[in-house]
Amino acid sequence: MAINPDQPITFSRLHRLQWEEAQQKYVILYPEGMVELNQSSAEILKCCDGGHTLAQIVSELEAKFATSGLSNDITAFLEVALTNGWIAQN
Repeated sequence: MAINPDQPITFSRLHRLQWEEAQQKYVILYPEGMVELNQSSAEILKCCDGGHTLAQIVSELEAKFATSGLSNDITAFLEVALTNGWIAQN
């Protein structure tokens, strides 16, 4: 599935993103289980609040981490997240 760059991205209502103290990392919780996330994935998903488009997420994270060139990696991850149902676009 492809991300529509013009539509805001929201985190799925069927999943929950939360910090797991035992694993010392963010996880996605859902009825069938749990997905452990690395720091980069968690930072991207925290931006999926329904108020950010792809370009806004890229800009925010590049500013936060004082870097550039993240667009391809963020887009690739969000396409995986969309396919897995972790995020949605309306």
